[in-house]
Amino acid sequence: MADSVPVRCPTCRRENAFTPPTFPCACGAPLTLPVLRGGVPVEILHRTWQSSWVEVRCEVCGRQDEWPAPESGCACGTVVRVPVAPAPALPPPNFPSPGRAAPRPAPAFPLRTPHGLTRPAFRPVTIRTARDCVTAAEQYLKWLGYADAARTQERTASGVDLRGTGVVAQVDPTTHATALREIECVWLNGLNDSALAVFFSLAGYARDARSRADELRLPLFVMDLTGTPQPVNDPADELIKYGAAGR
Repeated sequence: MADSVPVRCPTCRRENAFTPPTFPCACGAPLTLPVLRGGVPVEILHRTWQSSWVEVRCEVCGRQDEWPAPESGCACGTVVRVPVAPAPALPPPNFPSPGRAAPRPAPAFPLRTPHGLTRPAFRPVTIRTARDCVTAAEQYLKWLGYADAARTQERTASGVDLRGTGVVAQVDPTTHATALREIECVWLNGLNDSALAVFFSLAGYARDARSRADELRLPLFVMDLTGTPQPVNDPADELIKYGAAGR
């Protein structure tokens, strides 16, 4: 597992620990994005396809590919792009020997809940389309213990994308901060179904939306292009800690 680095939020100046994501290179070796220590994170206000990817060279095979730019969400609702060290001009001469298998990525550590249950490491879904956002959120809810969470057949006017026993969720894959109305809509759906309402956003949340979610104890998550949701508020932290069994 990669070492975490401090990332200071440009909005509230809070310093958050950020663990650089690791991806499997085409050669099979684990590739951890080389986050630039001391680099200045940039708040994401508008997303573009070009700025959402970075070029990184594999230290094992020398292959240079594009990977999702690392992003970090702060508790204040701000989402920043974490700078990455530029790829070296020349590939390192450390190629795997012919006929010898390259090392495989080491699995992330499992999470042990307060109930004594061991939750396996979450396997993210790389986000390239809006549909991928919903898939990543669906897999995350299942990882939290909502085993039957699934996307709705047709998105309703209220905006519910996922339903399961005891949970409803909405996913906002747009490049604009999620608005207050969407938070209240999914909360009302949860209230109507006697279920927990959860929200996943790709671009973060408007300040009034974040405040309202805190009042309603509604878990908020931001998603980066690796497909790994990050908690934004205390209810989200509690949901990760206890899972569906703690509701």
